[in-house]
Amino acid sequence: MGRAVQGSPRLGTWCWEPGNAITCFDKQYEHKGRCCNRCQPGEKLVSECSGTENSVCTRCESGHYQQSWTKERHCAPHDICEDNAGLIVKTQGNATHNTVCQCRAGMHCSDSSCQTCVENQPCQRGFGFVAAKAVDRMSSPCEPCAEGTFSNISSKTEPCHPWTSCEEKGLVVKAKGTNTSDVICDPRRRAQKQVEAGKPTENLEAQQPMEDGEDTHPMQETLLRGQPVAQEDGKESRISEQEKL
Repeated sequence: MGRAVQGSPRLGTWCWEPGNAITCFDKQYEHKGRCCNRCQPGEKLVSECSGTENSVCTRCESGHYQQSWTKERHCAPHDICEDNAGLIVKTQGNATHNTVCQCRAGMHCSDSSCQTCVENQPCQRGFGFVAAKAVDRMSSPCEPCAEGTFSNISSKTEPCHPWTSCEEKGLVVKAKGTNTSDVICDPRRRAQKQVEAGKPTENLEAQQPMEDGEDTHPMQETLLRGQPVAQEDGKESRISEQEKL
């Protein structure tokens, strides 16, 4: 059976000793029979721990990084995005992460490592450039324009553009769009239809007969000696016996 070897927790010398071997925790490493603490991301080791001192670490110098817990005495330098290789900075590096490069507009990676870039071939009419795929693909990332989009030029950088919405502009479609041409809107036809549609509507309202049963005056008619007599609504129609004679 092994036994736990305990030192000062401040010195990071907690470890497990199965027989004669020493096993240290994940964020430690073995040095001269002791478990020394590793340096945290963004730092490098200056000196190992001892019986009285803990591991000594220091921050990575400018332009360098360390991504994980380490016992290394040197931080790795950031990648340089070489302009003459067609590269630009996508994400600037810091103490814990490397710089990320990408190809500048109009270029794509020459291989999977993307250390250099090559010029895109122009996307022909009816095809659009897909910028998000320029880093991952090994050829010019041109894709056919989907339904509802078009490209009417040959370009290394232009994507497919959506058709114009005639409805949103209060117009009507004169000619449908294709993968190489935009929709053509006609402003006059819609305006003319609105005018034509408005005329019968106004006449209809002016000539609209009264709905059956609709009563605009709260009055009723009662026959008096064969002649209609107006009477207030809701009151009973009463004619005296004398009047009936």
